[in-house]
Amino acid sequence: MGTYLNPTNELFKMTRDTDPYVDKSGLIAELNRMIHTSNRWVCVSRPRRFGKTTTANMLNAYYGIGNDSAELFEDLAISKDASFEKHLNRYNVIFLDIANFFSKTKSIDKMIQTIIAELTQEFSETYLDIPQSVTSDFTKYLNTIFLKTNISNIVIIDEWDCIFREKTDDSISQNDYLEFLRTLLKDQPYVSLVYMTGILPIKRYVSHSALNMFNEFTMISPKQFDKYVGFTSDEVKALCARFGMDYDEMAAWYNGYSFPNVPEVFNPRSVVAAIQFRSYENYWVQTVSFEALKIYLVMNFGGLRESVVSLLAGERIPIDTSGFTNDMVSFSSKDDVMTLMIHLGYLGFQKNTGEVFIPNKEINDEFITAIKSAKWDVVVKTVSASRELLNATWRKDAKAVAKYITAAHEETSHLTYSDENALSYTISLAYYAARDHYIILREMPAGKDYADMIFLPRNSSLDKPPMVVELKWDKSAEGAVEQIREKKYPSALEGHAGKVLLVGINYDKKTREHTCVIEEYER
Repeated sequence: MGTYLNPTNELFKMTRDTDPYVDKSGLIAELNRMIHTSNRWVCVSRPRRFGKTTTANMLNAYYGIGNDSAELFEDLAISKDASFEKHLNRYNVIFLDIANFFSKTKSIDKMIQTIIAELTQEFSETYLDIPQSVTSDFTKYLNTIFLKTNISNIVIIDEWDCIFREKTDDSISQNDYLEFLRTLLKDQPYVSLVYMTGILPIKRYVSHSALNMFNEFTMISPKQFDKYVGFTSDEVKALCARFGMDYDEMAAWYNGYSFPNVPEVFNPRSVVAAIQFRSYENYWVQTVSFEALKIYLVMNFGGLRESVVSLLAGERIPIDTSGFTNDMVSFSSKDDVMTLMIHLGYLGFQKNTGEVFIPNKEINDEFITAIKSAKWDVVVKTVSASRELLNATWRKDAKAVAKYITAAHEETSHLTYSDENALSYTISLAYYAARDHYIILREMPAGKDYADMIFLPRNSSLDKPPMVVELKWDKSAEGAVEQIREKKYPSALEGHAGKVLLVGINYDKKTREHTCVIEEYER
């Protein structure tokens, strides 16, 4: 066993020994169906903290011929699949962590030379009776080994795209790297499967792709790999039940990614951290991706600022993802920037509507941190004032509430402000701090109609009063509260003890002022 040829399965053993562990071995069954077929080239792109390396370690443990991994997998889903024993520990695994190679060499040319030299040495030490070819004939050497042993290779490449994130302007070296991968992998009989992971898709790094044989599975189109992107709602419910964690709180923090067949997807690393540390908080690591987010917010490319403010206010924005060229520098529109944010994990994407959105509180916090760094003082001011607005609401200071909401409207004046629906976005942003204490529901069925906004206290904030907010456009705040009572909206809050705050807010088109009425409702 070597470092790059048939590495030990110890890393997957560590994963299995870590509690909690969620079984994602069903992915192996999907890959087994691709072995020795024209679909054997697989590229999976995911944001950081979505288990790419963990999956790569699992595949190494399962396929690698030098490992005896039956016991590791005997209680996992893959063990029940008909293909389990056929492919278990039957292949030479070539495992390449490109980020690690590049960090040591700092040069793409040297990195390629090092990869070839290291693999040549490990193959020659494993197959002493097969003459070693010269370095330039490395693929011929691999073919010779395959022909004499009938043992094919499964190639696992982690962080394959780090070159394009680190060397954004070095197109010549990038093309050399792509050509190296093409020569190593494409139409080679010694390759039974390639599993390549990264953050970005590969299709359009260059005008003609040297890696056009790959099938891509991305955050925009994960296809049949959708259930393996993150944790599903059923998996998280089971974890919460087992560890005594609050599912609703977990969902508010880490849920929100969505695919057509898996509508609720959680950030897996954050869920695990919340369970291990018994605390719901922001576990998103500020990496190169975060620095990129700050840069794009500072650039305000194509009016990105207005779109981000709308997203923070709870809007979903339609975008066109087709123009994105799959790098971090070539943008022709703000849609390209937001498409990049999907791949980085900062935005969720609803494929059937083509809309992007901020998925959860963890990412909301990341945007606020980035906005502060980008010195979007106007937006920061609104968010900062939101806590004062919430306190004013709790103490039933209607005049102060109206003042804060008017100020928030002025700060978000780019939002289309022509009806109650548009008003609700301003209110959502103005009450940003309320997300720490409430689940905020818009257009929720309640009583005899739909309530504009209902604020349900989180389990961690049951001492806070539930609130029903009704919005009016050029009418009256008193009429809004009257409608709440008449249509029995507080009935939607059954199960929440104590008083309910009824909040009516009206916008006057002539004066451009907001008025507010707040009453207590005793159920």
